[in-house]
Formats: sequence, structure tokens, C-alpha cells
Amino acid sequence: MQDVPVGRKLERSVGLAMTAGNIIAGIMFFGAVGFRSDIMYAMETTRFLLKFAVTLPLVMTATAAILRAARPGATFGLSGWGLAIAPVVLVTAALVEIMVIPSSHWVRTIIGSNARNCVTLIQILSLGPLACLILALREGAPTRPGLTGALAGLAASGIAATFYATNCTDDSPLFVITWYPLATSAVVTLGYLCGLRFLRW
Repeated sequence: MQDVPVGRKLERSVGLAMTAGNIIAGIMFFGAVGFRSDIMYAMETTRFLLKFAVTLPLVMTATAAILRAARPGATFGLSGWGLAIAPVVLVTAALVEIMVIPSSHWVRTIIGSNARNCVTLIQILSLGPLACLILALREGAPTRPGLTGALAGLAASGIAATFYATNCTDDSPLFVITWYPLATSAVVTLGYLCGLRFLRW
């Protein structure tokens, strides 16, 4: 019975961390770049909306996995399988894109026009949410601190990617599957290292 209050305290801490992380990322995003100029038109297109069909499930499933990983001896169960949702959606969209655009356009579509901004901004916007989550997870007792930190990095990069996607004009799934995971991998690695350093008990 004593685990219940601890679990609720952890959930509350992670919830507050997610809220604070979103606020920090939002302030940084709108202070630096803001929405793309044609966002009202973009919101009517499938490719634009598909980006959020990847980033939002990533945030939600990574957060659910964090709450499991931060408890000693906990198994992931369905939350572990949930982490596959975003990659499956993205890979499926990329395969469809390959089938509908000429092969002569593939390389140009992959490179896009914002690759450097994509990688840089997602990483920078992730820092606030990651810091908030690492602080919150000190309320838990993860037996795998590196993994828990990596999941925090995954959630943080999902938050950052969601904000950045509203600015990015490269909507093709081929661009997204190339550059978004590249940016995310760096944040996940940083989260892993932070977990090893700050979440041991």
C-alpha cells in the first residue's frame, strides 16, 4: 500500500515537469522562430498533419514508459509496445511517399531546405523539457537509470519536434524520417548520460 502514494507523487512530479517543459520549449520556440507563415494553409494538408501523428504519440508513449521505468522492478507492458506507434506511422508514411513521388525527387525531398535548422532547433528546444524531467524523476527509484534518462530524452525530443514541426516547411515524410530521428538520437543519448549521472540511487 505504501507504493501508491509514491507512485502518485511521481506521476504528479512528471506531470508538472511536462507542463514546465512545454512552457519553456514554447517560450524558446516563439521567441526564436514561431509558426511558419503559411500555417493556416499547411493545416489543411495531409503531410503537415502527419508530422503530428508522429510527434504527439511519441510524447505520450515515452511519458507512459518513463512512469514505468522510474519505479523499481516495474515492467513496461503495453507502454513498451506503445513506443512503436510513432516509428510505425513514420515508416508507413515514408513508404507511401516513395510510391507517390518520382524517384528523381527523392534526394531533393530528403535534403529539404531546413535540415540544419531541424536538427539544431529540436535539440535546443529539448533541453528545457529534458532538464525538468530529470529533476522530476529523482522522485522515483529507477533500477535502470540510463534507460529512464533515455526515455526522458525521447519525450523531451517529442515535445521539441512538435513545436518545430509548426515552423518547418519540409513536410515530406522522407524529410521527417531522415532528420527528426537524427536530432532525437542526440537528445536520447544526452538523456541516457544524465540518467546515469543523476538518477542513480
